[in-house]
Amino acid sequence: MNIKITGSHILALAITAGIAIWMLEGDVIVGGKTPENPKPAIAERSEEAIAEPFKVSVVKAKAVQRDQSVPIRGRTKADAIIPIRAETGGILEKRLVGRGDRVNAGDLVCVIEGGARQSSLDSAKASLATAQAEYDANLSLSKKGFTTDIRMRQLEATLNAAKSQVRQAEIEMSRVEVRANATGVVQDPIAAVGDVLQPGGACITLNDSDPMFFTGQVPERAIGAVVAGMPAEVTLITGETIKGEVSYMAPSADPQTRTFATDIKLEAAEGAIRDGLTATAKIILPPSRSYKISPSWISLADNGAVGVKLVDDKDQVTFKKLEILSQTNDGFWVNGLEEGDRIITLGQEYVVAGETVNPIPEEIVKAEAN
Repeated sequence: MNIKITGSHILALAITAGIAIWMLEGDVIVGGKTPENPKPAIAERSEEAIAEPFKVSVVKAKAVQRDQSVPIRGRTKADAIIPIRAETGGILEKRLVGRGDRVNAGDLVCVIEGGARQSSLDSAKASLATAQAEYDANLSLSKKGFTTDIRMRQLEATLNAAKSQVRQAEIEMSRVEVRANATGVVQDPIAAVGDVLQPGGACITLNDSDPMFFTGQVPERAIGAVVAGMPAEVTLITGETIKGEVSYMAPSADPQTRTFATDIKLEAAEGAIRDGLTATAKIILPPSRSYKISPSWISLADNGAVGVKLVDDKDQVTFKKLEILSQTNDGFWVNGLEEGDRIITLGQEYVVAGETVNPIPEEIVKAEAN
């Protein structure tokens, strides 16, 4: 069967060929002429797009003054818990103070039954009187030559021994009166009337709360920043906040917790704070200039180091390791940046160190997005 080729067939083939050529070259021929600025072919345009630097959003690092502190937990502590002890043994005859009473140094707080002590004192005084009379009588005779010097020395020794016995008896007698050697408030343990006290036994116990302290533990990572004399704020479990000052830092760490015992002297009226209250403290450190960054800016290096990706003055990506100082609800406080560093805030996960990028200030990116 013979197919006859007509003029319409030839026209259709010409049109089809022209369309194919146009699609391959990307040029539009108008009136048989090529445009003055022809567009590159599709393949060429794809290569150019790939070669164009990747766009990233950047923000310049700016240091700000940062208040910093070391938080610790602990409790309030009185300056001292002082047992007022008896210097002699015996039955407690009187206790002149009770729980909650305030006692000043030198106050009489307890009386121990005198018992045989008074008799010993009376006997010593009688012996002293006899020795004194005999010495005086022989002294008169000695002046007349009727008593030898040896006799007088013997009588003088007897007199001195009698005086010593009186002094010892008086001291022992005075010990039945127990007086406070400090100021404070009476608390347990205390002895009851009728109890037998041994020498050194506690009659009452005083809580010396002037001054009052907060005691807690500072972690070893912060110990280098804390020194005695630093200001502090202590918040009691009752909600009250009291100012204070670091007064003591332990020279060695607790082997179990690796923390250092710390005392803070509180500025408060005597007796206004009770001993043993749960509290938290904040040791105020000197302010420092640091940088605050968003958590979304953080990147990890291949070795696991934490940092951010920067764009240098040649628009190339670099990685800078950071020291995270603290975390807040809206970001991290860090050290390691320099003023003016361009931090990549968007797109850092798509670029690597050494790559050339097109940095766009963050404010422009946000403006275009809106």
